[in-house]
Amino acid sequence: MNNGSGTATPLILDAMQLASDPDLEARFTESAHRILADLVHRGAALGWVEPPSPHEVAALLSHVVSAVQAGDGSLRVAYLGRRLVGLGYWLRYARPTHQPHADLEKVAVDAAAHGHGVGRALTAALIADARRSGIEVLTLDARGDNSNALHLYRSLGFTEYGRLPDFVASGGRRYDKVFCMLDLRRQA
Repeated sequence: MNNGSGTATPLILDAMQLASDPDLEARFTESAHRILADLVHRGAALGWVEPPSPHEVAALLSHVVSAVQAGDGSLRVAYLGRRLVGLGYWLRYARPTHQPHADLEKVAVDAAAHGHGVGRALTAALIADARRSGIEVLTLDARGDNSNALHLYRSLGFTEYGRLPDFVASGGRRYDKVFCMLDLRRQA
């Protein structure tokens, strides 16, 4: 799909739409692993120190899909043509007193697709899903040096509510852990 400026616009699908295309669904876990492992290899802050194994990614995606089926999560994927270029998800908090809320846990975009609006499109779709699901507060945390992601989240209405200095240890370096929230009750 072209957006008129010569740049392709990503097609954003939810878990049900992904499952309805047997070809995309069959290649999804392998494609997601490729993106996640490459990003972690490049130093991305996605929760792994070393690139995840195919088994780790498959287990994670199985958990996310189960949560989506139970109404406790949302998975969004981005395609340019038939090529997966990004994915993201949120999960509802399990603690009974926190169940009106969810945590945006990962938004990952293929390095080759950075700067083309894929992360924004994925995050906006996940926010819309949270609103439709009755989520009151959507939270996330990001590594303090991930300025592009933090800028994106702020531009979509997230506000910083806390920071743990030098909390994240990676490769002998330390980074702040930044906590952000989007209060959907105020935007109803």
